[in-house]
Amino acid sequence: MPNLPDVVLWSIPAFVLLTVIEVVSVRLHPDEDAAGYETKDAATSIGMGLGSLVFDALWKIPVVALYTLLYELTPLRVPVVWWTVLLMLLAQDFCYYWQHRGHHVVRILWACHVVHHSSRKFNLSTALRQPWTSLTSWPFYLPMILLGVHPAAVAFCSSISLVYQFWIHTERIDRLPRPLEYVFNTPSHHRVHHASQGGYLDRNFGGILIVWDRLFRSFVPETERPVYGLTKNISTYNPLRVATHEYVSIARDLKAARDWRERSGRLLRGPGWQPAAAVPGIAAVPATAAVPGTTAVAAAVPVTGAIPGTDSGPVAATPGSTTTPTTAPEAAA
Repeated sequence: MPNLPDVVLWSIPAFVLLTVIEVVSVRLHPDEDAAGYETKDAATSIGMGLGSLVFDALWKIPVVALYTLLYELTPLRVPVVWWTVLLMLLAQDFCYYWQHRGHHVVRILWACHVVHHSSRKFNLSTALRQPWTSLTSWPFYLPMILLGVHPAAVAFCSSISLVYQFWIHTERIDRLPRPLEYVFNTPSHHRVHHASQGGYLDRNFGGILIVWDRLFRSFVPETERPVYGLTKNISTYNPLRVATHEYVSIARDLKAARDWRERSGRLLRGPGWQPAAAVPGIAAVPATAAVPGTTAVAAAVPVTGAIPGTDSGPVAATPGSTTTPTTAPEAAA
């Protein structure tokens, strides 16, 4: 087993110091247009972060066991030396992109990730607002294990990514020089990711690198000031409710679903998906009056643009939805 440092543990003092510096900066030089800090919101984010340490330790037990089993079964081995670690980081960042994108476009996965987007603030404390149900992420890194990367090396690379993404949760840093903005995920790119405006939804999924978004056409530059949070924000600072509110909404929708097709859509479609017949404003076209000497044809085609007998596909989120609608048509994770 490779002897790799616990990057997150060693970074905690830096997290605290940088957060204090940002708070002081906001107090001394406030930006009226920035989201800034709010005591209850920051306390909730810190509480979510502390709770995630406990729950992540529990979820890691079955995940590590499975990873270890698969690692022992594969004949491949990747040595842990400086140049292979760089390749591992690149591979982890690629897998993270699809994990992150998948957690935006599949509702049962979004129920985990929505926690991180639930704050209407955007500051370094927001980076600590982590989910308590992160068991949904492990399948995305199976290719690395099967290619012979040791589970400890995968965990190390994931920790590097997590630490890197801490500093990009800020409004105090504007755009960086163009070459850096083109290659790396930056505060500007990540502000877009946390925004709730339609043009910004489901964009900029990269962890360390933004090139994956450019390559897979999910990149959007920051052109207008973001409005942070969800399309319909939650009004609680209770960490337990923050961690579970979307699962509660899913359970409610499953209970009200009319058939198994709708149930599968509630789980596996985008967060804003609604069955066509449940969308307000959709009505059947009334039958036309019969012309003398002809037979009247009843027109019961829903006004959705769908061809009768085919699936009309997902629609945008309706008023009352607590989740972020999936608007990126090319999302494939």
